[in-house]
Amino acid sequence: MEFKKNDRVTVTIEDMGSDGEGIGKVDGFTLFIKDAVIGDQVEAKIIKSKKHYAYARLEKVLQPSPFRVEPKCAYHRQCGGCQLQALSYSEQLHFKEQKIRNNLIRIGGFDAEYIDECMQPIVGMEEPFHYRNKAQYPIGTDRDGNVITGFYAGHTHTIIANTDCALGASENQQILETILSYMHKNKVTAYDEVTGKGLVRHVLIRKGFTSGQLMVCLVINKKMTKMSYPTAGVQKNTNEFLPNQGELLSALAEIQGMTNVSVSINTEKTNVIMGTEIHNLWGESTIEDTIHVRDMQKENYPYTGDALTFKISPLSFYQVNPVQTEKLYSLALEYAGLTGKETVWDLYCGIGTISLFLAGKAKKVCGVEIIPQAIDDARENAKRNHIENAEFFVGKAEEVLPEFYEKATKQVSSDEMLHPDVIVVDPPRKGCDDACLNTMLRMQPERIVYVSCDSATLARDLKILCDGGYEIRKVRGVDQFGMTVHVECVIMMQYCGKEKKK
Repeated sequence: MEFKKNDRVTVTIEDMGSDGEGIGKVDGFTLFIKDAVIGDQVEAKIIKSKKHYAYARLEKVLQPSPFRVEPKCAYHRQCGGCQLQALSYSEQLHFKEQKIRNNLIRIGGFDAEYIDECMQPIVGMEEPFHYRNKAQYPIGTDRDGNVITGFYAGHTHTIIANTDCALGASENQQILETILSYMHKNKVTAYDEVTGKGLVRHVLIRKGFTSGQLMVCLVINKKMTKMSYPTAGVQKNTNEFLPNQGELLSALAEIQGMTNVSVSINTEKTNVIMGTEIHNLWGESTIEDTIHVRDMQKENYPYTGDALTFKISPLSFYQVNPVQTEKLYSLALEYAGLTGKETVWDLYCGIGTISLFLAGKAKKVCGVEIIPQAIDDARENAKRNHIENAEFFVGKAEEVLPEFYEKATKQVSSDEMLHPDVIVVDPPRKGCDDACLNTMLRMQPERIVYVSCDSATLARDLKILCDGGYEIRKVRGVDQFGMTVHVECVIMMQYCGKEKKK
């Protein structure tokens, strides 16, 4: 059967793709249907047709799947940020486990039985809503010229007006409505991406879930002429970055937990949200949060009593789901198998969160991160938590590690770091660079712990490491991003020698 654009079809959804789309077949012809969930019988409209498959839009659910639930957000289809909100949470976890498993088998080329032996149950969330400690909201205008905020519709820069995101911190709505009210009253303009005019571009909100502290940073399109600016308090209103900014500061200061209000200067025509120039307007320059170590072997993953406190600035990298981050890092610590005698490299270390977790159980930890400010934060966090056995290097892991290896080969005293016991790697979505992987193989640690936010690039990298003499011992998913298709994964690998490789 041949389908063309605008044809309507009735189809039963038999599977789900990696991006959360429903997959069904009509007379052998495959259809990919966004917002349909496995088990649904739906009516769909063809929007793009190829020779053997087509993309279709969900028009009507004729017979709902037993896994279909009522979405919490009315805008979930338009927004596109919550691809799985219509799917029961238990089935979301199953989907994510299968996504990891399938990528390891199909992309990594690993035997299915071997992967099944290694896989442990995914670590889910107790509350899969309102878990994000960071959100960035674009500011714009609607067709009537009213200032709005929300999120971009999928694959567009059209803002869907919504101040109550189901994934953001519960305080976000009050903060956003306070800012919109201030902008309306004081005729503060929203940035226009086409013209490059308008003042307020984005609002960044961060929350320390343990501390309860809130941070607000307004990204503004304004160049300041003076080199320095006095800090503006609630009552102080000089050298303003915003019209009548004292009114806004007073209103935000009334919100329980408010700790910091700042502006970020960004006058560039770019998709990059934050500018590098930050000016504090009110309160402290940072907020803080605490990450607890959990026992991942026990039911409900109880606290062990160990914890680390971190200072967070507007530009700091910090995991967006603090509750699940505790489980993720605790799992990485468990897989590292530290006894206090080991030397460890932590690659792509950010502000040192995993590094400092490891330092409490290791002899020495070295962290590597490309962003200088993140390394500054890591060193400060080490001091704050009284950790003296962690050292941090600025640069690309794929450059720092080979350079260190080459230098260390000439220094007998550096042997313990030349051949570390454990390497922990937490790369960006693109995975590890070839030079980084090759140097890891040359350094030949006893164990490699790989923390991944993309199981496809993870599978590719694991194939290289296994070809170099490692075998996978443990695989476990961690749901950091409920309602979305994204899933974190932690892998423990053991060196076995090329002749013993599975």
